Amino acid sequence: MTDSAFIPPHPPRTAEAVPIWRGFFGERARNSVYGWSQKAFEIDHIRRQVFRFTVHIPLDPDSVQRVLQSNATNYAKPDIVKKLIAPMIGRGLLSSDGELWRKQRRIVAASFTPGAVETVAPIFGAVAESHAAGWRDGDTGDMAAEATATTMTIIADTLFSGDARLKTPEAMRNIAASLKAGGEVRLTAILGLPPLPWNKTMREGQRAQKALRRTLADVVRDRFPDGGDDFLGQLIRDLIDQFGREDALPLAVDNAATFYLAGHETTANAVTWTLYTLSAQPELQEQVAEEVRAALAEDDAATLADRVPLLRRVLDETLRLYPPVPRFDRQAIAEDELSGTTVEPGDIISIWPWVLHRHKALWADPDMFDADRFLPEAKAEQHRFQYIPFGAGPRICVGMRFSIVEALTILAHWLAAWRFASAPGHTVRPVGTVTLKPENGLPLVRRRRD
Repeated sequence: MTDSAFIPPHPPRTAEAVPIWRGFFGERARNSVYGWSQKAFEIDHIRRQVFRFTVHIPLDPDSVQRVLQSNATNYAKPDIVKKLIAPMIGRGLLSSDGELWRKQRRIVAASFTPGAVETVAPIFGAVAESHAAGWRDGDTGDMAAEATATTMTIIADTLFSGDARLKTPEAMRNIAASLKAGGEVRLTAILGLPPLPWNKTMREGQRAQKALRRTLADVVRDRFPDGGDDFLGQLIRDLIDQFGREDALPLAVDNAATFYLAGHETTANAVTWTLYTLSAQPELQEQVAEEVRAALAEDDAATLADRVPLLRRVLDETLRLYPPVPRFDRQAIAEDELSGTTVEPGDIISIWPWVLHRHKALWADPDMFDADRFLPEAKAEQHRFQYIPFGAGPRICVGMRFSIVEALTILAHWLAAWRFASAPGHTVRPVGTVTLKPENGLPLVRRRRD
């Protein structure tokens, strides 16, 4: 690397933890990665009382491993989370537990094997080039919006046979409104109340969720019961075989919503943040461009992602600094112990990649960008559970390989043809809601390569 030390922006930190009540008002209520204390990035466990809930935040990889892997059966999806996401994704793979989760996981896993991903990988590059076709040399574009539109098209084309209803600007607006509203329901949820339409964001979000569910329900019903020759078709047939026609229909809608939303939003964020980190490091960007041009010259789209090791390290380091999902939760079923702290049944365990990935005990200069952290010899020294951008353990994201190959392919095609530079006067600021995005998008100046 030849760029000078680059420290990407993060919200300011206080010396000590602030009172709990401040998390429900002002900036901390709108932005989950705002308002953390410096101490949180130095200790191994946080225990706080949040109204009627005891919340544990494990920051020691051994404790994270216990929650997500070695004692995972003791930690379920929290009831509060299930209630919040039920209006959008019902009882799909993301929100279910136990035998229902295991059956659905087995059904969808076949669509995300390495071989299955290689089969659809050529679509990733074709869509990336198609979306870049209208760019003009020297123009400024919101690359967050470009990435979202691109990954939404890819999900629609690869999993839903290109259904036009899933690729409209209205669908993209509805997704954005749904996710924005999802970041504003903490207070009502903790008080045990349903998500109330108490402000414009919540009202727009609830309307958007209903519109998305209607669209996806129409898509599924149009295919039911024979399905078709794609992910959705196979999902419908397998669900019917496993659960019968009556239960299969709502479960098919739930999983269609899960993979349509989660399948493109997190990858779009990974692409967006990677373009940002490269735009701020022009020399590194040129090294990556040279690598991807050589890889694309081999003309094997199915294995492109395996031929760009530098880009992969840049992506991994970007996911460390800006994990697409900054937080996910579990709820204890029985008593346990984490880092010497007793966990009682019903306690919430909050896993924060945002904090874990920047923890001083785990990373040297944790706020600095350094892609060499992911060289093979450096990775060998890391604890498996200190870096978890896709979760970990049995519930690790089933689409992880799909998402990584998709992100690398989009980035390779764009970086081979274009240079990206920061837009003058724009300040990049991370905002955590359900996912982690740059506030007000990511305007970058695009210049065509020779």
